[in-house]
Amino acid sequence: MTGPTDAPVDGGALIRILVCDDQELVRTGFVTILGAQPDMTVVGEASDGQEAVRLAQRLRPDVVVMDVRMPVLDGIEATRRIAGPGATDPVKVLVVTTFDLDEHVFDALRAGASGFLLKDARPAQLLDAVRTVAAGESLLSPAITRKLIGRFAERVRPSHSDDDVVGALTAREREVLVLIADGLSNAEIAAALVISTETVKTYVSRILTKLDLRDRVQAVVLAHRSGLANPA
Repeated sequence: MTGPTDAPVDGGALIRILVCDDQELVRTGFVTILGAQPDMTVVGEASDGQEAVRLAQRLRPDVVVMDVRMPVLDGIEATRRIAGPGATDPVKVLVVTTFDLDEHVFDALRAGASGFLLKDARPAQLLDAVRTVAAGESLLSPAITRKLIGRFAERVRPSHSDDDVVGALTAREREVLVLIADGLSNAEIAAALVISTETVKTYVSRILTKLDLRDRVQAVVLAHRSGLANPA
């Protein structure tokens, strides 16, 4: 399925979205909500992970809204092929799940997803999530970060190679990375370190650049893999 022709809205390009969910009712709901926005267009729909990969590669959407549990190829593997380290030209993925502590979510984030959203989220939250991911930012609330890391810390094994990478950071950057891994927002980090939010944004940008990371989600995972952050 293809969506309407892209057209600028108020001088900006539309956010092109691919919706992937095996439940037709859920998929239709997402398409209806997203397609009604003046700054968004749904360019395709997929009912299984394999189709999601194929359409993502062909349509090159700005954001893929991806269900976790789908037939043929699950959403985690589909996310890995679309946005993971091995992807030639990665596409941003927003994972949707039924439970905030679904063990598959953590795997999806490690597979390359830019964030995730609960299926019972309000329409406004879905729209904000898509816009956030499309803008190149990650969507992972502090509360959810803490619960995910706390629940699945055993999945994050410290790595000496990751420790070597983190060693490239300054003491202050390492301090900021630890707070990111603890799930703090930029405003909370600014308050904790008594610096401005803009300064925090600068530090975050430097950290992502130095460590060659796409977003805060990858930073969280790396911080725990390196042993820099304490899951407890």
